[in-house]
Amino acid sequence: MSDSKVRVRIAPSPSGYLHVGTARTAIFNYLYARHHGGKFLVRIEDTDVERSDPALVYNILEALNKLGLVSDEEIILQSQRKDIYSAVAHQILESGHGYCCFCTPEQLEASREKARAEKRPPRYDRRCLKHTEEDCANKIAEGVPFAIRIRIPEGETTYTDMVAGELKRQNTEIEDFIIARSDGSATYNLAVVVDDHQMKISHVIRGNDHITNTFKQIHIYKALGYEQPKFGHVPLLLRPDKKKISKRLGDKDVAEYLNEGILPEAMFNYLCTLGWSSKTEREIYTVKELIEIFDSANFNSANAIFDEEKLIAFNKQHIMKKPTIELAPIVSELFKDKLGPDNGNMAANSEYLLRVIDSLKERVRKLTDFVSLGAYFFKDEFDYDQEAAEKQFNSENAVFLAELAERFEKLSEFSKETAEAELDKLADEKGLKRGKLIHPTRLAVSGMSVGPGLFVLLELVGQKRVVTRIRKAVDFINSNM
Repeated sequence: MSDSKVRVRIAPSPSGYLHVGTARTAIFNYLYARHHGGKFLVRIEDTDVERSDPALVYNILEALNKLGLVSDEEIILQSQRKDIYSAVAHQILESGHGYCCFCTPEQLEASREKARAEKRPPRYDRRCLKHTEEDCANKIAEGVPFAIRIRIPEGETTYTDMVAGELKRQNTEIEDFIIARSDGSATYNLAVVVDDHQMKISHVIRGNDHITNTFKQIHIYKALGYEQPKFGHVPLLLRPDKKKISKRLGDKDVAEYLNEGILPEAMFNYLCTLGWSSKTEREIYTVKELIEIFDSANFNSANAIFDEEKLIAFNKQHIMKKPTIELAPIVSELFKDKLGPDNGNMAANSEYLLRVIDSLKERVRKLTDFVSLGAYFFKDEFDYDQEAAEKQFNSENAVFLAELAERFEKLSEFSKETAEAELDKLADEKGLKRGKLIHPTRLAVSGMSVGPGLFVLLELVGQKRVVTRIRKAVDFINSNM
C-alpha cells in the first residue's frame, strides 16, 4: 500500500469525555497519517444506546479540535448506519459463515456457570450450530428471537502487528461470537469491520487491549472477503497506581487539563512520548517537528505511565517557547474571566499585557498561573500573603516603607533603574541590606512574596500605583500593631 493511500481513524464512544488515553491514540493516528501524506478520520461509535450520550459528541469533537486533531472528511456516526450493519450480518448468515442463535440470556448464563464450575473457559458451546435450515426457518416463522453468530473455522489465526510483530492464536480459543443481537443491532466487532472497510481504513492503530478484538475481526474480514488493514496495537496508558487510564475511574479528561492551563501543543507533545520515542535525548517538539520524525518503528511495547507532573513540566517548556504575542489573547481572556469587567480593560491593553507576560513567563507552569501570579498587575485590591506579612510587616519596616514611598513619589522619572537606585540609596543611608527593603516592598506592591524581579515589577505597576500601594501597606501595618 502506497503512502498516499494511508487512511487512519480515531473512533471514540460518547460514553464519557475525551480522556488522555483516547487522545494519545488519536495523536498517533494523526502523526502517522500526516507523516505519510494520508488522511486522518474521525468516527463516533455510538451504537451502545445505554452508555452513549449524544450530548457528549460535541465535547469530544471540541477537545479533538483543540488538539488540532480535525477529521479530513465527514465525521461518521455509527448510530446512522444500523441498516448497513444489519444487511452485512445477514450476508454473513446467508453465506454460511454465520448461523442463528436462539439461546436465551438465561441459557447462556447457565452454560457459562457450568463452564466456570468445570474450570473451563466460558465460551459458547455451539448448541445452535446443530439446527438445520428447516429448524431455523420454523423458529423464525414462530417469531422466536435470534442473534447471529459467526462460525469460527478450525486452525489458527495469525497476523503481523505493527508494534508486537507476529501474533498467533488457536481458533479453539475464539468462540463463535455474536455479530448481531436479537434486536437486530450490530455488535462492536461487526460495526468496526464494516466501517473500517467502507471508510477504506488502511491502518488500524489502537490500544493493545484490542488485540483480542483483532483476532475476532479478522474472521469477519475473511467471511466478507474484505481486504484487511494493517493492525498496530500501542501500549496502554496507565495511572501511577498501574491501573488503566479510564473515564470510568474518574480520570480527568483532555478538556479539563486544557481549562486548567495546559497548552494544547504541550498535551500533544507529552502524550506522544508515552508509548513512542524519537530515539533521541530530546523531548520537546512542535507538532510540525513530530510529523517530520514520526516513525511507527519507534513504538514501544511496554505500557506507559501518565504522570501529571511531567505533563506540567512539558507545559512549562512550551510556554517558554511560545511567542508572547501568541500567548497574549489566551492570557487576556484568563485575566478578564478572573478579574471581571472592572479590571478587564487593563488586561486587554496589549502593550501592557505583553510586558506582564514577559515578566512572568519564566515562573509559570500553567497558563492559569499568569492570573494567580500576576493579578496584582491589573487589580489594586488584594490580600497580603499571611505568612509573608507576619514576617515582613512590622513597625520598623513600616517606617522604611513610608520613607521609600516619599522618595519614589519625588522621582521625575520612574523606571526599574531609578527605583533600584533609590531603594539602594535608602538602604545605604540606613545601614541595611537590600533584602531588608526589597521583601516588604514586594509584599506591599503585589501582596506576594514571590514574583518577577522587584524593579521590573515596580516599573510595570507604575509610579502612582506603587506609591499608593506602599502607603496602603503602611496603614495596614500601623492599624494592626
